[in-house]
Amino acid sequence: MVSATPTRERVLAILDTVKDPEIPVISVVELGVVRDVECGPDGVTVVITPTYSGCPAMKAMEDDIIAALDAEGIGGARVRTVFAPAWTTDWIPDGAREKLRAWGIAPPGAAHDDPPVQLRRAGRVRCPFCGAGDTTLRSEFGSTACKATHYCNSCAQPFEEFKAI
Repeated sequence: MVSATPTRERVLAILDTVKDPEIPVISVVELGVVRDVECGPDGVTVVITPTYSGCPAMKAMEDDIIAALDAEGIGGARVRTVFAPAWTTDWIPDGAREKLRAWGIAPPGAAHDDPPVQLRRAGRVRCPFCGAGDTTLRSEFGSTACKATHYCNSCAQPFEEFKAI
């Protein structure tokens, strides 16, 4: 039987199964997009912050959040988008960063420590496949605006870096 008012913990556990549509190895919770969950007599509201304004994946994330909650018997949930404080890659926990690396994406460094483009070109981004630092920036933009494309000069593997924001 589903309780009338689900707990915040239960909703977060459900949301942790909702994968990022662009990086399906991590959830929207792990990505740090889910900012809060409000459970009350008026229902459930999930508060999210976009990774950047205009992110094309946000609508898919909203739809997936509602669908996951509906599938678990939590109907009528709402998603509210907030823009402040702005999302940062610092909200991605270490475990999710390791999932990115294992999937072949160089995880972001700390946003305040993110090297400028000149340092990226100097090979400061480590290859997620072999761990080498001898890498070359090929493009500031990868498959999405939040990623850059690199090439590893050691293992000859191309890879993406999730840019620190």
